[in-house]
Parts: sequence; C-alpha cells; structure tokens
Amino acid sequence: MAVVQRVIPAPPDQVFAVLANGWSYSDWVVGTVHIRDVDEHWPQPGARLHHTAGPWPLSLSDTTTVISCRPDDELTLRAGLWPLGEATIVFRLASTPGNGTRVTIAESFTGGPLHWIRTKLDDLVLHHRNRETLRRLSDIATRQTVG
Repeated sequence: MAVVQRVIPAPPDQVFAVLANGWSYSDWVVGTVHIRDVDEHWPQPGARLHHTAGPWPLSLSDTTTVISCRPDDELTLRAGLWPLGEATIVFRLASTPGNGTRVTIAESFTGGPLHWIRTKLDDLVLHHRNRETLRRLSDIATRQTVG
C-alpha cells in the first residue's frame, strides 16, 4: 500500500470541495486524462465518475465509484482500470493549526492483474504518483474560493 501525506494551506471544506467536484479529477489525479461523465449525486456512496486514463491510443476507459464519504473528513473510492485491475483509494482530511489541512492518500491495488503482481516497485510508483497528485490538489484547493 502506498501512503502519502501533504499539508495543504486551506481549510478542510475547501480541500473537500475539490474532491467533491468529479469534473475536476483529470486536473489533479495523475494519469487521468479525461472525465467523460459524473453522476449527479457525486460524491455520495455509489456515485460514479467515468474517466479515461493513459495516453492515446493506449487509453483505457473505466469508472471510479464512491465507497464511502464523510464530507470534510474522508472519501473512499474504488477506481477501475480494467483489464489491468482496480485500486482502492482513501483520502483522509484533518485540520492543522493555521487553518490548513493534512491530506493523506492511501492507495492499493485490490483486484485484477495489478493486484496479483503487486510488488514494492508498484508501491514506489504509486507513492511518487500520489505525491504529485497531492501537489496538484493543493494548487487547485488554494486557488479557489468556496461559496
């Protein structure tokens, strides 16, 4: 499992507002290149966003489903990338002194070939990918207004 943390200089509701906007995922989730559709009730449990990942012409289209959601606190997703497999991603948000938010991403492959051949190298790749994901999330969260 790859676990990455970053303190974002914005309050949890502002960070969660980015997570709650399914249309923004391709802006900050590394590897997602296009959002094709987002269920109206995103990020409620069971809601899905339809994404495309990877460079053309090798792109794969699949869905990400909300497993659980506690606004401003935690969001758990199951991201598909079949035929390669799927991953479970947990975002945890915690207030920090000075009106910031500590965001933790814990991600692991949970199905398909990616799960079966999982290695320390896979965890290292996910670690670096998610460090960049949190950097992008921070950029968006600190440059928006919640209203």
